[in-house]
Amino acid sequence: MGKLTTHVLDTAQGRPGQGIEISLWRLGAERALVKRAITNKDGRTDAPLLDEADWQAGRYELEFSVAAYFARSALAQSDPPFLDVVVLRFALAEDSHYHVPLLVSPWSYSTYRGS
Repeated sequence: MGKLTTHVLDTAQGRPGQGIEISLWRLGAERALVKRAITNKDGRTDAPLLDEADWQAGRYELEFSVAAYFARSALAQSDPPFLDVVVLRFALAEDSHYHVPLLVSPWSYSTYRGS
């Protein structure tokens, strides 16, 4: 039943964040790469980052490469960009669906546990 999904919303331009590279890491005795994905035109990954077969409780990090995304947009950024890679550290405890979205602009971001 457990799975992990995400999506990215570009709050500066009011649209999904398409083409953002995402890396999922499992944290333990060592940091281990679980999956890399790129967001589609809806700002989502084409498949869950973790599905029932891969799901396990523990601590994780999601890395969103937002500087590269905003560099391709028409928005002015500082040099170097204020936000480069947004890192979200969180834990999966119960065997259920976790949805961890990123709302981002070149100057700020927020997240929450969605449904």
